[in-house]
Amino acid sequence: MASSSSSSPATAAARKKRALTEQRFSDLSPALSPEVVEALKLGGFRQCTPVQAATIPLLLSHKDVAVDAATGSGKTLAFVVPVVEMLRRLPSPPKPHQVLGIIISPTRELSSQIYNVAQPFFATLKGVSSILLVGGLDIKAELKKVEEEGANILVGTPGKLFDIMERLDTLEYKNLEILILDEADRLLDMGFQKQVTSIISKLPKLRRTGLFSATQTEAVEELAKAGLRNPVRVQVKTEAKDAAQQDVGPSKTPLGLRLEYMICEPSKKSSQLVDFLVHNNGKKIMVYFATCACVDYWSVVLPMLNLLKGSPVIPYHGKMKQGPREKALASFSALSSGILVCTDVAARGLDIPHVDLIVQYDPPQDPNVFIHRAGRTARYDQEGDAIVFLLPTEDTYVEFLKLRGVPLMERECSTDIVDIVPQIRAAASEDRNIMEKGLRAFVSFVRSYKEHHCSYIFNWKGLEVGKLAMEYGLLQIPSMPEVKHNNLSLKGFMPVSNVNFSQIKFKDKTREKQRQKALKRKAEELAQEPPEPERRVREKPLKPKRKQTGKQRQTIQSKEDMDELTNEYRLLKKLKRGVIDENEYEKLTGFGDSDGGGSSDGEDKEKKKRSKERKKLKQKGGKTRGGSTRKFEGKSKLKSRRK
Repeated sequence: MASSSSSSPATAAARKKRALTEQRFSDLSPALSPEVVEALKLGGFRQCTPVQAATIPLLLSHKDVAVDAATGSGKTLAFVVPVVEMLRRLPSPPKPHQVLGIIISPTRELSSQIYNVAQPFFATLKGVSSILLVGGLDIKAELKKVEEEGANILVGTPGKLFDIMERLDTLEYKNLEILILDEADRLLDMGFQKQVTSIISKLPKLRRTGLFSATQTEAVEELAKAGLRNPVRVQVKTEAKDAAQQDVGPSKTPLGLRLEYMICEPSKKSSQLVDFLVHNNGKKIMVYFATCACVDYWSVVLPMLNLLKGSPVIPYHGKMKQGPREKALASFSALSSGILVCTDVAARGLDIPHVDLIVQYDPPQDPNVFIHRAGRTARYDQEGDAIVFLLPTEDTYVEFLKLRGVPLMERECSTDIVDIVPQIRAAASEDRNIMEKGLRAFVSFVRSYKEHHCSYIFNWKGLEVGKLAMEYGLLQIPSMPEVKHNNLSLKGFMPVSNVNFSQIKFKDKTREKQRQKALKRKAEELAQEPPEPERRVREKPLKPKRKQTGKQRQTIQSKEDMDELTNEYRLLKKLKRGVIDENEYEKLTGFGDSDGGGSSDGEDKEKKKRSKERKKLKQKGGKTRGGSTRKFEGKSKLKSRRK
């Protein structure tokens, strides 16, 4: 890290002294065998760490132990040494198929690492064989090997051990001496509780059991109750110090680890990362991302940037096949400097030598994993640095971690960074592989953000999608339900003009040829498909009108009558004022002969009656001007006469 975070030689020596105890392996009680002490010396181990000084004597004194210690504190030797010593004390060599010790860990990488660390110590046991049982290998070959050769010490993952124990009856467990459960909390988090419980049920109760974990959870407590008999609890914690070297209380992180955080704007986050990597060039760095798709994307983007050309960048995640994963881990372990971009599959148990710096580009979904990520550096008695990148909306995460015993110091963002987004966009517009990987990475990041355990800090509905898309160097914002239906902010995104995304080709000619074939095949299939017949929209049959009730008919009739009478009264008023004459009035009211033809005697009589009625109506209308009752009385009579 930068010089502001570096420590003086005196401080480093003090940290190293506190990481180890005065207790030497050769002086432990009960005493270790000369063969084991010699193997420890050859490995460079002379003094015990606190967890080793506390745990080894307890297991050798036939006590069950539940150990809670910070990551990188030397837990592996704390159980490997007792396993070897307990088997050495047996009165006679075991039979080939007699299982005396089992070591269970959650991942293939961790099991392989434990097996490799333990080999120099297992080699000191005469007549004792061991085997590594992990996934990704041919199960038939393993079954045949175990059935023919047997094994006295089993090291492996719970899934494979459970499978072997279910299929084979040739192995005997009645004389088992010791069972070790390493990273017990993760064994349960990864869904292995059923397999672990089944394995324990097949073992004798009179045995020694060691349960090792960096974090104690309720599930671990339940497992301890079920699998341990009166266990001795061993808790090893370090004292955290602030920038002024003042104690701030117990910490769950290794003693030589310096933790920092950086708050940066979403659109500048990737540029800040590259600037940080450039300033720490020549160091061995692990960069953690949220998803496998993010690792695939950034492992392609980072090496092509001008600022990082020549720096080895190695991807490592859980969706890689076993062979490439092992090769990637071996390659990075052998490097003196380089960058490993990875997911949380590399967060626990892996003991990669001489890692200088941990970068958590995306904070983990589970806050417990934060400690394990940072613990890949500053292991045993070494020093290391770790930093986490946070968005402005995530600043309360710092206080949250402090309350959990993980204090962080702030680091300011660089002000003179180079904007890498134009270079990423230019590369994406020329290579479809980069464009598609970027879209997949962005979608997977948003969806993983929704799954954060601390959702009150990492609120996905507050994500500034536009700025984050710029950070990824995307040419377009992908169409996804999370953006469509939740009105996430698109502010800050600058669309690329004059680019036909369907015409962007793969730089890899083989992949482009395959894409063109697929497009041609799809076009031919569409051309061969018969046109879909037009769907006739069924006309909904008109609903038969419901028969009106008598009351409804009466209401309608009354309204019509009132409208007619009102119109006649209006015309009558016009007649009285002289606006119209009597002939016009008769025509408008329908009393007159509009055609001007002759009329019969009956019609003449009817006209005379109507004329008398009109005179009466005029007289009543004159007397009752403004009165409603008499006014309509004449109308109703006239109406009845007309009827």
